[in-house]
Amino acid sequence: MLRALNIAATGMEAQTTRIDNISNNLANVNTTGYKKSRADFEDLLYQTLKAPGAAAGEGAQAPVGLQVGYGVRAASSSKLFSQGDFQQTGNPLDIAIEGEGFIQVVRPGGDVAFTRAGNLKTDGEGRLVTSSGFAIDPEIVIPPDATSVSIGADGRVSVTQGQSAEAIEIGQIQLAGFTNPAGLSSVGHNLYAPTATSGDPIVGNPGENGLGTVIQGFLEGSNVKVVEEMIDLIVAQRSYETNSKVIQAADEMLRTTAQVV
Repeated sequence: MLRALNIAATGMEAQTTRIDNISNNLANVNTTGYKKSRADFEDLLYQTLKAPGAAAGEGAQAPVGLQVGYGVRAASSSKLFSQGDFQQTGNPLDIAIEGEGFIQVVRPGGDVAFTRAGNLKTDGEGRLVTSSGFAIDPEIVIPPDATSVSIGADGRVSVTQGQSAEAIEIGQIQLAGFTNPAGLSSVGHNLYAPTATSGDPIVGNPGENGLGTVIQGFLEGSNVKVVEEMIDLIVAQRSYETNSKVIQAADEMLRTTAQVV
C-alpha cells in the first residue's frame, strides 16, 4: 500500500512541474518573440512480480507478466518554435522574422547568443542593439545624421542622410539557423545559447539556405495561445486532484488494515 502513496506523490510532483511550465507560458504571453514550452514526462522503473513466460504450473507458461510501475517524472521541457503572430508597429527599427532563423547578438562576455525578438534600438554609438543593450552581430551602426532607415527582406540595411534622397547601404543583418532548435538553452533576456544537441549555428543572409526573411516595421509576438494554456491548466489541476485522492484512498486502506491488525 505504501507503493501507491509514493506513486501518487510522483504524479502530484509531475503535475506541479506542468503547472509551473504553463504559468511561465502565460506570464510571457506578451513577450516579443517568446516561444512556449511544453513539459514532457516519462514513466519510472517497474517492479516485475511475474515475468512473461514464467511457469504457471503443469507445464504451462504465463502469457503475460505482472509488473507494477513506480510512477512518473518530468523528462524534459521542449521549446515549440512555431511562428507567432505579427504585430505592426511602424517603427523602422522593429523587425520580424518570417520563417526559420535567429538574430545573432553579442553578450558582454563576448559570446554570441540568439534571439527571435526584433525590437531593436540604437545605443549611444548608433549601434543596433536589443532591448537589453546587446549589439547584434554583425555590427551595424546607424549614422547620426540618418533621416530614414530601410531594412529589406534580405536583411540589407540602408539609410538616407541629410538632404540626399539616395539610399546608402550600411550593413547586412544575418540570421542563424540550427539543425535542432529545440536543443537550444534559454538564458533569459529573450536569448538562446547553443548546446551540443542544438548543433552549430548555420549563418546566412535572410532568404538563403532555408532561413526566413525579414519584415520591417513588425514584431513577432509570443506563440502562446491563452485558451490552449488554460485548458492544459485545468487538465493539470484535475490530474493533481486525482492523484491526491489516490493518496487519500491509500491512507483509508492503511487505516482499515491497521484496525484489523
